[in-house]
Formats: sequence, structure tokens, C-alpha cells
Amino acid sequence: MRSESPVKGLIMFNYKCRGTCSTSIDLQIDNGIITFCRINNGCKGNTQGVAKLVIGRNAEDMANLLENIQCRGGTSCPDQLSKAIRAYQD
Repeated sequence: MRSESPVKGLIMFNYKCRGTCSTSIDLQIDNGIITFCRINNGCKGNTQGVAKLVIGRNAEDMANLLENIQCRGGTSCPDQLSKAIRAYQD
């Protein structure tokens, strides 16, 4: 789901997670760089850490790095973030 962001001209994207304890990811990308990331619910320390690590980095690089990391059910919060990045770019 896309909605207008408080930052003029940027889109806040909300991705619904599947198969993880985290339920959704709020994401902003500007000129290929991740400017905002919040992983909602899940293991608080891990999700906050992953979200903080991707801010300021190239979105495509992060999607490639996080893709296919496994936790349970064939996915993980980082894997879901890679899917959110790709969905944002579509």
C-alpha cells in the first residue's frame, strides 16, 4: 500500500509480511537509496537492527544481500524486507 509521506514527494510504502513474526514493513526509497525502514512486530532487537542497517544504503544491493535468508517457514524478516524493496520498486 502506498501513501503520501510527510517528506514532500516521497512515497511511504507499507508491505504486508507473510510467514514471519513481523507483520508489515514501512519503507521509503529516494533515488535508489533507502531513506526510511520500520519492521513492525517481530523480534524487537533484530528488526530494529536490520531496519537501521539498511537506511542510507542502495536498495537493490540490500535486496540482493537479504534475499533468501531463512528463519522459519521458508522466509525471514530480512527476506521479507528484500521482497518489500522489490515490491516498492515495481
